[in-house]
Amino acid sequence: MKPGAERVETDVAIVGAGGGGAVLGLALAQKGVRALVLEQASGPPTGLRGEILQPNGQQVLDRLGLLDSLPSNATRSVRWFHFCRAGGAREEARGSERLCTVDYGMLPPPYNRAVVTLPNVAHHAILHALESRVPGGLRYGTTVTRLVRSGGRDQVVGLEAEYEGKPLTVSAKLVVGADGALSKVRQALAIPTKFHQYREGYLIAILDRPEGLEEAKYFVGRHAILGIFPAAGDKAYLFYMIPAGSMPQIKAAGIQVLRERWLKIDPSLEKTVQSLVDWNQTAYMPTGRVRTATWVADGAVLIGDAAHAMNPHASQGRMQAMVDAMALAELVPDCLQRGDWSASALAPFERRRRPQVEMLQRMADEQVLFWNTGNPVLALLRDRVFKTLDRNKRLGYRVLAVTAGLSAEAPFGMLDRLMAAGLLPDPRADCLPSEAVVPGR
Repeated sequence: MKPGAERVETDVAIVGAGGGGAVLGLALAQKGVRALVLEQASGPPTGLRGEILQPNGQQVLDRLGLLDSLPSNATRSVRWFHFCRAGGAREEARGSERLCTVDYGMLPPPYNRAVVTLPNVAHHAILHALESRVPGGLRYGTTVTRLVRSGGRDQVVGLEAEYEGKPLTVSAKLVVGADGALSKVRQALAIPTKFHQYREGYLIAILDRPEGLEEAKYFVGRHAILGIFPAAGDKAYLFYMIPAGSMPQIKAAGIQVLRERWLKIDPSLEKTVQSLVDWNQTAYMPTGRVRTATWVADGAVLIGDAAHAMNPHASQGRMQAMVDAMALAELVPDCLQRGDWSASALAPFERRRRPQVEMLQRMADEQVLFWNTGNPVLALLRDRVFKTLDRNKRLGYRVLAVTAGLSAEAPFGMLDRLMAAGLLPDPRADCLPSEAVVPGR
């Protein structure tokens, strides 16, 4: 302990107040477990971030008592997602053909919609609830400098940090790394990690919503992906794939060039793209995948992107961090009661969560490969799969349930893949699980 350092004792020290860390802090507080959340940023996030709350994320917020309290003027429910072929130099003759429509109304209520929020709405609600429940339980402006271990052992028993420029020592039974894909906690634990940087990133924009846009649209094509989602009020999010790190070049080319790119994909966006007048309406989101040898150590655990960052194609990165937090919060009271914080005592959390996360990582990688492929054979296969999903209720529902975070099983086995590609007939194409709903449009 450094001379003059402030000393704090807690049960759980959580590094990072993102989607996973903030949820974990609140969930533990609701269970009566002492937790301290340490965040490097100086305050709640303020940047542009388009967010879709998938059904599993809605479930988490519901369990925390927050879903119904999200401001109605900052959220919008979306039921239908239409996937279309993007027009391009080689595809202009075919145009923006609809390939598939995903209907969230098939999912069991009440989580049978996606919820699009204005920037950071859900995150701010979680942070506010945490600070209200545990005043002083969230400290901004805190940089963790090292983990503290028990003398002569590898057991983590706390951490040292700088809080508002002053030394801080935290004694904790458990340290949680919820500090993102470049996690300092993971580095301090020396956990072997494979980090993959994707060749694509995403430009996000919040613009005026086109008249009549009540449903979401994805355009997929030759080296092109564009998503547009209706948001609250008269706004819409655009989600546009660009080469990783190319935002400076795009800005240098000018806003008009970007508008023209979007219009080539979807000419109906004329009025919407004209509402882009300032680069402050945009943000850049890099993408990477993290795979770690383990998520647990003696006295420490990783959650969210620190353990398993994934490509946003699966729309589950933040949702999986939230689900991680809830799963870990269920285990912590038992560890507290037994006084056992060993890696073996924490391992049930990883065993429970890893299969779904790794399946989603694989699915996201497949989507990266097929959605924006420049290979005409793969593009033909992609389009055939989309069209199969549009008419095959069984396969369509399985993909939806996985994307919504309600299923931990891979959507396709080997035979399913052949059926999806149209190479085999599916005698169960109209068979749906008992929980599925087939509502009218």
